Amino acid sequence: QVQLVESGGGLVQPGGSLRLSCVASGSIFSGNAVQWYRQAPGKERELVAFISSAMFTNYVDSVKGRFTISRDNARNTAYLQMNSLKPEDTAVYYCHIPRYPFTWGQGTLVTVSS
Repeated sequence: QVQLVESGGGLVQPGGSLRLSCVASGSIFSGNAVQWYRQAPGKERELVAFISSAMFTNYVDSVKGRFTISRDNARNTAYLQMNSLKPEDTAVYYCHIPRYPFTWGQGTLVTVSS
């Protein structure tokens, strides 16, 4: 059974940085695209960042230039480096592998507030 475990969230002031991690059970990252989503209170889940198996990346416009997605297949881990954080980045962040559409982790809460 595929499992995803996110970590690294927390409370940070505006302008601060956090690095989120997502560890997968088994060697499932290799050959698969990985995504980061977020869901803010009262809003729908939003795709934030994408990285293909060939390391192609794409981002939602609101985080371009501030967030960086990366992956380490040997460690079955994906990362989301978040810089220049804004209050509107406050959300629960989830990683996701499109090949396993019904598998979601518990998410990690990011709160940006002074």
